[in-house]
Amino acid sequence: MAKKNEKSKSKELSAQKSTDTMVFEESVYSEVRSILEAARNRVYSALSSEMVKAYWSIGKMISQLTNSRAEYGAFIISNLSKRLTQDFGKGFSERNVLYMRQVYEAFPDSAHACAELSWSHLRILSQVERDDVRALYIQECKDGNWSVRQLDRQVHSFYAQRLLASQDKAAVRGDVQNTEKKVTALDIIKDPYVLEFAGLSQDIKFRESDLESALVSNLGNFLLELGKGFSFIGRQVRISYDAATHHYIDLVFYNYILKCFVLIDLKTGTLNHGDIGQMDFYVRYYDDKKRGEGDNPTIGIILCEDKSDVVVKYSMLPESKNLFASKYKLYLPTEEELKAEMLREKERIQREMSLQED
Repeated sequence: MAKKNEKSKSKELSAQKSTDTMVFEESVYSEVRSILEAARNRVYSALSSEMVKAYWSIGKMISQLTNSRAEYGAFIISNLSKRLTQDFGKGFSERNVLYMRQVYEAFPDSAHACAELSWSHLRILSQVERDDVRALYIQECKDGNWSVRQLDRQVHSFYAQRLLASQDKAAVRGDVQNTEKKVTALDIIKDPYVLEFAGLSQDIKFRESDLESALVSNLGNFLLELGKGFSFIGRQVRISYDAATHHYIDLVFYNYILKCFVLIDLKTGTLNHGDIGQMDFYVRYYDDKKRGEGDNPTIGIILCEDKSDVVVKYSMLPESKNLFASKYKLYLPTEEELKAEMLREKERIQREMSLQED
């Protein structure tokens, strides 16, 4: 009996040691991880800060040279761009050199204050003309930890004007914060401008499908940010005509104000009757299979993206056209708004892709 008790105690001690060891190892790991994450964040933030200070200083020099010798401005910038590109890589196109001057002129006394934001943020902010509006965006970026994409979208959707005009500023800010994840220090190192500045090459190769995927994702965020009743249902939502025939809709939303499904499909190339017919099939399928009692008819949106333009077309069944004209238009983005958003996102994504190519 005594031997059994000893064995039992031995097992208990062994189990306790094992538990204590696991707790200790987890504690050590957590502490080591925290040290590494903090160090990485400092490195990434310092890299971004030094980049901004350098570009601001270059912009100051260029501004002073070109303002005092305006006739040589284009010549100076062109030659400077060529030599910098040869020695330092793709981040020094004439356009980017001009941005350096533009950022300095937008923030002539703020070299260190500028360093609190990324270069990509400052490029966007330098295009905001009014000082008070620009200052508001700077504060919102800092307080809300806005990503570059978030800032770009809010500038183009006149967030500052909407915020100043609103009686419920907390609600306006809340709508923005709920639509996109906060930017982290790790995101800084993924910025193509930062990588180019640091002399780091990227291994990622983008294809057309990557552009399409990014456009679809960003469009989904855009619709949610409009704040007009859009609720996200899914991406690449499968519908089946029969057991062997499956189709996938790029984006599906439900608009709880209009009480209807909104289907979005992105196409490449020239819009044709086949694309319209396919969306009509999706719309009819949802009306027949998914539409609930009290729901209004389904609406489809076709976004056709080619090398030079974007075509936007609303698709609905004939019996829904009067409803679309009288009610749906009040809550759905216009074709012009969707086209402008697509073109802006396409330009931004392609700019990043071009910097990520070897």
